[in-house]
Amino acid sequence: MQPILEYRLLKAHESFESLYYYNSIEFEEILARRECEFFVKDGITYQQTSSAIEANETIIYVKKYEQSEPDRIENEKAISLEYREFNARKDHPIIKKERHSFHLDVLHKIGAVYHYIEAVEWERDSAEIDEDRMTYVLYLTPTGFELKEGEDE
Repeated sequence: MQPILEYRLLKAHESFESLYYYNSIEFEEILARRECEFFVKDGITYQQTSSAIEANETIIYVKKYEQSEPDRIENEKAISLEYREFNARKDHPIIKKERHSFHLDVLHKIGAVYHYIEAVEWERDSAEIDEDRMTYVLYLTPTGFELKEGEDE
């Protein structure tokens, strides 16, 4: 049975409206998307409020978080993952970029709490799937801990 993903928007009085429906999606991508607290599409950032499973359909419930002009890039075959510092005053600067072949690789990364980038420890704040830019984004904050020479990274 083909997995299905649906995003539903929280409306007034605890009602919901179907926003986006994906009936041709890999199960691994559903898992990676469900790990993301934010979802960006058409310039609107949605915040995940919960998720549910109904038969073979996964539903991610969202509410509008913010809106801006959409950023568009050409569709690429590789799955993009950006590591960004969680710092709005600096416009969330990019720390590192990666390309992956599988959504499970992305899920493995965005599901971890701590990351070590150039010997600096970073703690996960949140993650998003940005469909406008066709990339996952992992927001991190530095912990102040640095690996010393000779320690594993």
